[in-house]
Amino acid sequence: MGPESINPISNSTLSLPGKIAVITNIPYHTQNEEEFWSGEQVLTKYGPDKVIHITWPAFFVQEKEQVDAIISTLSLNMEIKVIVINQAVQGCNAAVEKLRKLRDDIFIVYCVAQENTVETAALVDLVLTTDRFSIGSLIIKQAKKQGAKTFVHYSFPRHMSGGLKVICRDLMRENCTAEGLEFVEAVAIDPLGESGVFSAEQFILDDVPRMVTRYGENTAFFTTNCFLQVPLIKVICDTHAIFPQPCCPSPYHGFPDALGIETGEGIPDINYIINETARIAASKNMTGRLSTWPAPLTMMSTNAGVEYGIKWMKEKVPKTGIDDQVLMDCMTNYIKEIKGRDVEIKMTPLSTGGKVYNNFKLLLMNYLDY
Repeated sequence: MGPESINPISNSTLSLPGKIAVITNIPYHTQNEEEFWSGEQVLTKYGPDKVIHITWPAFFVQEKEQVDAIISTLSLNMEIKVIVINQAVQGCNAAVEKLRKLRDDIFIVYCVAQENTVETAALVDLVLTTDRFSIGSLIIKQAKKQGAKTFVHYSFPRHMSGGLKVICRDLMRENCTAEGLEFVEAVAIDPLGESGVFSAEQFILDDVPRMVTRYGENTAFFTTNCFLQVPLIKVICDTHAIFPQPCCPSPYHGFPDALGIETGEGIPDINYIINETARIAASKNMTGRLSTWPAPLTMMSTNAGVEYGIKWMKEKVPKTGIDDQVLMDCMTNYIKEIKGRDVEIKMTPLSTGGKVYNNFKLLLMNYLDY
């Protein structure tokens, strides 16, 4: 089976009572394809008359004024009734707070929220993000199952300045102790910093072999950054180390580029990518040492957020609060649409400070072992 496309059949004739804006990261240096693809899926499905797909600047960290400008411009279009943002990068909260003062008739969805969780939950209607609380435990159990004795966590100050990434890192450390693994915290180069992407990638290519020499092949590696997934997977295969999951778990994230899988045009068929990854892993004697989740959580989140927003526009779900069953149906329907296999989705509301935020959904999937 070749790298066929999984773009959905156009559904642009469907009547919608308003327009949808989807904001995604822009593909840059083999990264962020999934966010971008998800926006293109929605655009293909409902057509340019009903969907506006906009991208953040590649270096959004240095261009926060553009984040504000994009959202401010959307607020002026009175036809827009749903905004889905993937990823909800730094600066989104301040921009959306301004929008809320002007408009109270827009359903706003964040995917992969990167700012303060409580502030975010109070500001937007729905958040769909990875359950990093549970990953802090599950990834260590997965690494141990794969034979790991040591777990190396790569990140940098920008990512470790607060939020769910810090909580996840702390839980990984605690669970390494509980599971009998040595936890190693390593500081990587920030790809969006002064040194740039190539220096950050080269650091990973140079440092992982040093770590394997020191701790042995049964060392599992994880990094919080999307740019670093490709070099990390590549060098892990070269050193026969262990890779429990990418930062954004998905068969698409890092594996095709790291393993040289031909993807063709458009969005590659997910089962083709899974089968090719397993085949190449076996050829490199890496069977059982690579894993991820069986479906692209990022792409599912954009599509499910749009579908739920459409139901909100049509008043088929409450104007306040989230209907969990309807939301779960939106997610599972997307998995069926891309012909995903053996996917289990767990959805939990954020609970912190003695309060439960039902609109802030933490999502998990089962592991896919290669």
